[in-house]
Amino acid sequence: MNKSSNIRNWIFKSFFMMSVMAVLLFFVSLQVYLMLSDRPSISLQLSIYLTLWLAFILLLLSIYFGFRTGYTFKGRIDDISTFITLLRSGKFSARVDRFEHDELGILSDELNQLAVYIQEQVKSLQRLADEKSELADQAHQAAVMEERHRLARDLHDSVSQQLFALNMLSSAAQKSVGKDGGKVELIVKQIADIAGKAQGEMRALLLHLRPIDLKGESLCEALTILIRELKEKTMIEIDATLEGIDDLSKGTETHMFRIIQESLSNILRHSEATKVKIVTEKKGGYVSLYISDNGKGFDLKKNKMTSYGLQTMRERAEEIGGRFQIRSKEREGTYIDLRIPV
Repeated sequence: MNKSSNIRNWIFKSFFMMSVMAVLLFFVSLQVYLMLSDRPSISLQLSIYLTLWLAFILLLLSIYFGFRTGYTFKGRIDDISTFITLLRSGKFSARVDRFEHDELGILSDELNQLAVYIQEQVKSLQRLADEKSELADQAHQAAVMEERHRLARDLHDSVSQQLFALNMLSSAAQKSVGKDGGKVELIVKQIADIAGKAQGEMRALLLHLRPIDLKGESLCEALTILIRELKEKTMIEIDATLEGIDDLSKGTETHMFRIIQESLSNILRHSEATKVKIVTEKKGGYVSLYISDNGKGFDLKKNKMTSYGLQTMRERAEEIGGRFQIRSKEREGTYIDLRIPV
């Protein structure tokens, strides 16, 4: 960096210019005073006037140069601060302008290079996720898929059907109990509640055991099928808006599908929700995913990502360079936000 272009010399030049202008004003005032000093009647008044005038001009110069220097540096520092905020929010395509070849200019160049580096790292992460997904398909997919199909088929044919029958029978028995059967009615009601919870748990398990491959379908098609099946098998109202997920890489599609699948499994298993909202959209260089429910929620301070399912979702998001956030409060539902650069 040229020594004449650093910040210290720039400030020195500003104050040097102010000093030169102050000296020039002083000599001009002195010349005026000497020209009029031969008039004793106005010499004292003139001295006071010139002194006040000179002080006023110096004050204006100080304010001007101070404001100009401060405003210039504040604007440049604000630009750098805003750029850092954009980087932290995941907008790696942003850049900060360089106006001078000084320390702040060098800092701007370094931050721009950092943004390029992070952007390349995100691309590398997504590329590695694609390669990892392909290798996993080649090495383990056949055995894993076969086992998942077998478990899901066995559970559906036996336990799930039995729980459903138990739920129906216990509900019918509860309605037919006479007036003197209060104790029996309470017991049957408890059986119905337990059977209903067990059935919800089994549905969540079946959802979790669902094959993770998309079977040649697009992410939007696979999610549409998954949501339709849940609507048919559960009483949960699901509102889905699926946009901007048509041109994603294979690894990104697989990870997003698994994150949504895991989220719905957690909702079925723990939330006791009646409504779920799923929204995907592409905006500003990234794809966003939003999932919310009206369930019982939980306290994040007491459960800081301790759930295996939540940890898995966060890890899957990080593997493709995404940013995963979860918000929840007791009796106010749970909200999941995911942003993936594309």
